[in-house]
Amino acid sequence: MSDIKRIETGPRMSQAVVHGGVVYLAGQVGTAGASVTVQTQEILAKVDRLLAEVGSDKTKILQTTIWMSSMADFAEMNAVWDSWVPQGHTPARAAGESKLATPEYNVEILCIAAV
Repeated sequence: MSDIKRIETGPRMSQAVVHGGVVYLAGQVGTAGASVTVQTQEILAKVDRLLAEVGSDKTKILQTTIWMSSMADFAEMNAVWDSWVPQGHTPARAAGESKLATPEYNVEILCIAAV
């Protein structure tokens, strides 16, 4: 049986959970009220940091889910995503519009990756 490792565990959630060679990241958000570009950049930096903490990296991302407060921001978010995601290692991905935790959040990204 595999051990479960939790990273940055709080009373409501952990920022990452590792089990069976897979890391599951919680939804990451950027600075509330910042532009879509800045929020996406901050989120992807958090993803990089969390993956590194468990011995993984963005080339090992298996699946990504991206929520945006408005699909009108899709191109702006994708401009940042496309410059960050390693070509040849792009994950399965879904993106959609959803109300986020607060109206000041424009983007939330969660990832599942191999360790």
